Amino acid sequence: MNIPEQVKRLIETFDRNIEAYKSGAYNETQLRREFIDPFFIALDWDVNNTKGHAEAYKDVIHEDSIRIGSATKAPDYCFRIGGTRKFFLEAKKPSISIKGDPHPAFKALSSASSTVDLLLEIP
Repeated sequence: MNIPEQVKRLIETFDRNIEAYKSGAYNETQLRREFIDPFFIALDWDVNNTKGHAEAYKDVIHEDSIRIGSATKAPDYCFRIGGTRKFFLEAKKPSISIKGDPHPAFKALSSASSTVDLLLEIP
């Protein structure tokens, strides 16, 4: 499988500046705009609805509301195909360790129903 050039550049940029990103000053919004959104765009997800799909057919819903029992959750991203939820992504700034702090992992897992959540730990 070939890795898209944009994904390679994102990896190189992140690796080159990892200490700054993990310092705590780099926030979740920056991570989403500079790395997560471009990553999924490079994989052909219409993250910004540039194709102008109606709400029911957007590829990606940001802060999608889902009911889990009696609670309502809003994972950062909900990825859909043909309007059907396929997986959620909960973003956290790179300085947060999901190994050392179970809360971020719990939040992502509590959003899961019949879908898969992505939990990525930055080394």
